[in-house]
This record gives sequence, structure tokens and C-alpha cells, in this order.
Amino acid sequence: MQLLQQRKRSRQLTGRHPQGGLGRDAPAPYQQRMTDHDDAPAQPAEQSWKITVFGPRRQMEAVLLAHEDAFDWDHEIVLSGCEVDKNLPEDWQLEAWLPRKPKAADKKALLALFAQATPDLPKPELIVEQLPDVDWVTLSQEGLKPIHAGRFYVHTPDHAPSDAPGVRNFCVPASRAFGTGHHETTASCLAMLSLMKAEGMVVRNLADIGTGTGLLAFAGMHLWPRAVATASDIDASCVGVVEENAELNGMPMGAAPGQLAMVVADGMADPLLTARGPYDLLIANILAGPLIELAPDFARAIVPGGSLLLAGLLATQEAQVRAAYRRAGMRIARRVVNGDWSILWMRKRRYVGVASSRIAAGRTASLPDWSRDW
Repeated sequence: MQLLQQRKRSRQLTGRHPQGGLGRDAPAPYQQRMTDHDDAPAQPAEQSWKITVFGPRRQMEAVLLAHEDAFDWDHEIVLSGCEVDKNLPEDWQLEAWLPRKPKAADKKALLALFAQATPDLPKPELIVEQLPDVDWVTLSQEGLKPIHAGRFYVHTPDHAPSDAPGVRNFCVPASRAFGTGHHETTASCLAMLSLMKAEGMVVRNLADIGTGTGLLAFAGMHLWPRAVATASDIDASCVGVVEENAELNGMPMGAAPGQLAMVVADGMADPLLTARGPYDLLIANILAGPLIELAPDFARAIVPGGSLLLAGLLATQEAQVRAAYRRAGMRIARRVVNGDWSILWMRKRRYVGVASSRIAAGRTASLPDWSRDW
């Protein structure tokens, strides 16, 4: 089944949502677990709700792309779309997941996406339902089969590790954070990192932006065990997830070479990310909109000749993402298309300035529909 899921943590990296990074509320140091105080009063759990819409594939894909550019979107509402049945590839359903009962404003915002994306089609019917009180992200990841990507074998605790020679096993339990290795983008990033190592790339300093479970940071640490490694995510809950996965997989946390430092940050907006740069390798498996907006920041954070691994963009969005990074002084080294997704290995030119990724006024007519409001 093809799945386009607009991941909450990646979508927030634009920095335009109310929940911000260090520029608004400084996070605690990475050594401190972000947990509630023991004496804090218990809060009643919010019941989850879902809004479902059925329609043609063209319509649902257009709505998901419009959602990516809706910078005022309520980040608590997560959208996903997929085909209703594998034998009916053009019949799709779009689901909006909410941690509360949908309000009239929530429904209006969803319908506005449809009106913007496909004004030629009639207004869709919204099917609203209350869901059982379960962790849907964890539930959706349970029973996932192991994957073998590059030098890595990723499995959940339900499966045994691989005994193949030269393979590094990573056990990643189903969790609230994204990045178990089973999505096409994450698996392809593992394969691309393996290719970088095979081609003799030397990495002394690496960063994984939007790390989720920490998997890609762990992979980089395995390939370049003496490197200084930094991981970040805008979602504070990822700190505990990364720490638990690091302990499970024997990946040391800390600030020394060969250890992983974890911070909560909005894009590159964190003093530790700045102080530890520039980087030989920067990994960003997020989404096309944030990738474009962060292009100048990423380029400035990489050493001349350094590498940038980009993922989370649809193949239809690749041209615009590559254009943003060309303006920022990057060139393409390798590219892979896996399903609907593009994965890009880019290198920073040694003698070039970093230009803004903003489009000059009057030139938006040449852009694809998904990016014209950006």
C-alpha cells in the first residue's frame, strides 16, 4: 500500500507553528530526560478522533500537498492518505487524526484544503468518528517485518536479529516517534549512507536533523565510529525515545567523539547545533517545504566539500528542492527514487556563496502548484 503521511514532527520544522524551538522556549540540556514531575497532578487522557474523506487519488494527493504548504495548519491535526484497496489504486481515502473532538473550525480548515487543492471537484463528505484510546502510531508499527538496507538490518523486538556477516543490527521498537526504517525514505537513507562509506567518504562530525527514533544518527555513528554526532528533533518526546533506543542498541549518549548528543530544536535554531558545526555530513529526513526553507541554514552548517543527505520529499517535488539547494551552493552527487519518494545526496561546492532559497516576486508562475503559496 502506498502511503503519504504528513509527519507531525517533520511538518513542525518550518518554525511557523506555535510550538517552537529554542528561539521561544529554551529546551533542557540533552542529558536531562524531559519527563513530568513526580508530584504533578494526573491529567485525563484526551480521546482520539478521526475524520475520513473518500475520493480519487488525484484529489487526495493534491490535498496532502496543499496541507504541506498550509503554514497556519494546526499541528495537532495529522493527515495521511492511501489507496482504499490495492486492487483499486485510483480510489483513495484521506484521514485526519485529532487528539480531541473535531470543532467546526477544524472541519472548515480541512474543507478549505479541498477547495484550494481541487476547486473543480464538489465539496467532499466528512465522516467523523471517535477512536478507542490506543497509541495509533505504535499500533500501526507492531508486527513490522525486518528490513535489510545497505549495511543495516532493522527489526522490532518481535523479530530476531540477522546473523549475516558484515551487517549491523538495529532493534527499533514501535514507538511514538517516526523512523523505524520501514518507510521508503528511511530505508533508502540507510542504503545511501552505506554507499557513502563504500565510496571512501570520511566523516568526523555529523548531525541528524529531525531524528525521530535516532536510527539514522545511529547508522552514521556505526559507519564513522569516531565522529562527533549530534541529533535533534522539534518534538521533545523524541528525547526519551532516542535515549531508550540508544541503550537498546549499545549506542553511547554524550558529548565526546563516538557519542550522541541529543537536543530539542526548531531546524538549526540551537546553540549546540551551531557550536558543534560545521558538519562533514548533515542528514535531514523531513519534508519538502521545510527542506526548501532550511536550505541556506543547512548549507552554512556544512564544511566546503561536505555532504547533505535529504529525504522526505516526493519525486514530484524534487526539482524545486534541488533548485533551492543549488541557490544555496550545493550540487547533486547521487539520487535514488524509491516508490513516490526521492532521496538526494548533495555536496557543498568549495568556493561559493550561500544564496537565499526565497523566490523573487513575479517568478512564482514558473513554480509547481504545491509551492506557489510558499
